[in-house]
Amino acid sequence: MDRTLFSSEHRAFRDAVCRFLEEEAVPFIEKWDREGAVPREMWRKAGQLGFLCPWVEEAYGGVGADFLYSVIVIEETSRIRASGLTFGLHSDIVAPYIGNYGTEAQKKTWLPRCVTGEAILAVAMTEPGTGSDLAGIKTNAYCDGDEWVISGTKTFITNGNICDLVIVAARTDLNAEPAYNGLSLFIVEADRPGVSRGRKLEKMGLRSQDTGELAFDQVRVPGAQLLGEPGMGFFYLVQKLQQERLVCAIAAQAAAEACLAPTIAYCKQRVAFGKPISAFQNTKFQLAEVATELELGRTFVDRLIQAHTLGQEIESETSMAKWWVTEMLNRVADKCLQLHGGYGYMMEYDICKRYMDARVFPIFAGSNEIMKVIISKRMGL
Repeated sequence: MDRTLFSSEHRAFRDAVCRFLEEEAVPFIEKWDREGAVPREMWRKAGQLGFLCPWVEEAYGGVGADFLYSVIVIEETSRIRASGLTFGLHSDIVAPYIGNYGTEAQKKTWLPRCVTGEAILAVAMTEPGTGSDLAGIKTNAYCDGDEWVISGTKTFITNGNICDLVIVAARTDLNAEPAYNGLSLFIVEADRPGVSRGRKLEKMGLRSQDTGELAFDQVRVPGAQLLGEPGMGFFYLVQKLQQERLVCAIAAQAAAEACLAPTIAYCKQRVAFGKPISAFQNTKFQLAEVATELELGRTFVDRLIQAHTLGQEIESETSMAKWWVTEMLNRVADKCLQLHGGYGYMMEYDICKRYMDARVFPIFAGSNEIMKVIISKRMGL
C-alpha cells in the first residue's frame, strides 16, 4: 500500500534512519539481547543525527518537526527488532511531559539534553502493587521548605538502569477525594541522593530493553522540579495517553509487518512431502489471513497517525488501535511461528524472538482490558 502520509522530506529522513540502524544497530542486536542493554553511545549517535525528540522547538535544541518524523523512528526501530533502542518512549512519551507542562527554565535545562541523547529519559508510574490503576499509587511527596521529599518504590521502569532523568508520579495529597486528585509529577535526576536502582528485570521478550526498579528514599528535589501544578499529575498523564497508545500501536504494526516477508521466504524454500510448504493450501490460507490483517491494521493506524498529527482528539480510536493492533501482532507472530514448524521454536530464528517480544504489547501502556473499559465508557456504557 502506498503510504501518502509522507512527503519527500519524510522519505529522505527514513532513508537516513534506515542507514543508521543498518550500520549501527543490526550487527549488534544479538549482542545487546545477551547483555540486556544498549550502550549509551547509541543515544548520543542518534541525537547527533537528529533522531531524538525531532518535535522539540529550535529554541530548545530541536528542529520543530512534525509527528511523522517520530513515527518513522518508531517504525524502523521496531522493524529491525531493536527493542533496546527505546527512542519512542524517550522522545514521544516522556519528553512531551517536559515540553508541554514544564516551565521555561525546565525546558531550557532539560530538552536540549534530551535532543542530543545526553539525558536518557524514563517515567516512573507503575509500582509493585499497582499497574494500570494510577489512583492506587503509594509513592508520596511532601513539601519541606523550598524542597519536595519523595519516598516510594517503582517497578517495570523502561530505561530504569540507564536513565539520567525520571518523571516520577507521587501522591502529594494523601486525603484527596477522589484519590487521583492527589497525584503530582516531578522531574528527578537519577543520581540524586536517595535514588537507588534495583535489579535489572529478566523478561520473556524485549531482551535488550533495559527494564528495572527504582526506589526513592527521602529524595529531596528543589521545588522548581515540580512539573506543572500540584495535584494535576493524573490529568497530565491522561492527556498524554492518546499519543502513548498510538506510539504502542505504531510499533506493534511495524513489528507485525516484519513477521510476514521472512515467513513467506521460509515457506517457499522449506520442502515437505516433495514440495515447498508454500504450495499447500493451508499455508496459502494462513499467509493470506496474515496479509489481510496487516493491511487492515496499516489502514487504521495510518488514519490515526494523520488525525493525531492534525491535532484531533482520538482517544477512543487510539484505545481501539492499542488493543486491536497489539492482539493482531500476537496472532500474526503465532501463525508465522507455526508455519516455521519446529524451527520456529528455535531461538536462532527471528520469528521465535518476535513471538516472545509480542506478548507484552497487550499488557504495557495500559492493559487491553483497560482499553476496552475506556472505549465502552466513551460509548456511554
